[in-house]
Amino acid sequence: MKTFTLDVEYECDFDLFGVVSSSREHMLAWQLNQALHLRLVKQQDLIYDLLSQGRLVISNYLHATEHFTLRLLRNRSIDPSVLKKPFLAPDIKEYDYLIQVTNGNGELAGEALLARLTALPVVQYACQFDPDSLKFKENLLF
Repeated sequence: MKTFTLDVEYECDFDLFGVVSSSREHMLAWQLNQALHLRLVKQQDLIYDLLSQGRLVISNYLHATEHFTLRLLRNRSIDPSVLKKPFLAPDIKEYDYLIQVTNGNGELAGEALLARLTALPVVQYACQFDPDSLKFKENLLF
């Protein structure tokens, strides 16, 4: 019997930033709101049921306008998990938070946003990633 596999390629049309911060998510969201003139609002947690392996519950903040979307996501599951790697993006598990920017421009795009993030007092380190290079990029598609 022949076996067929389905190969699906996803296009990631957003910028992705990893943030290392020991602060709580609501404090980081507040700092981002102040520094970037946003209105990040806590959304319902994202829940990933991974069949028999376990479950991920990811904290999620969103700022959305007609032309621009910014999400602040916690990289580690907020619920205790039986998974070996309870991360939204296990490839970059060193980062506490992920910031996903869709249609960012000006000070909210690329290097300009990275500079603003690293200037925040609650951020120890920030880095920009190419989402297409991540093995688990499907976890970042909503």
